[in-house]
Amino acid sequence: MKTMQGLRNFTNDNVSLDLTFPPPAPPPISSSTASTSLSFDEEETSASKIERLISEHPVIIFTRSSTCCMCHVMKKLLSTVGVHPTVIEIDEEEIACLAVQAAPVLFIGGACVGGFESLVALHLSGHLIPRLVEVGALWE
Repeated sequence: MKTMQGLRNFTNDNVSLDLTFPPPAPPPISSSTASTSLSFDEEETSASKIERLISEHPVIIFTRSSTCCMCHVMKKLLSTVGVHPTVIEIDEEEIACLAVQAAPVLFIGGACVGGFESLVALHLSGHLIPRLVEVGALWE
């Protein structure tokens, strides 16, 4: 029997493998049982969280669900022009804090654009790209 250089042929080797998994980590301890999808600081109100997020992100979409088809189309349209928006899922209480009471809703540069139809209208009018450039979300 030939062996490769540097390798040895062992015929009666036993190998044991430990296939047990470590126990899962305990869930994080929360001081409140009702948490929101935007919870960063528990003392911060929903309205102030939303205002802060709008000011921190040049292009942000608030939606009820990440599987929302209109949200997906909004993200796709923005990505085709080179912008990848921040998407935040919010609940009914948080939607009440928005300027527009329907979700998904888009903000560009801190200003409310509106929903899907408003985004398409902005794009078709030729004002979307200049606005994205203006807020620093896109470079020409």
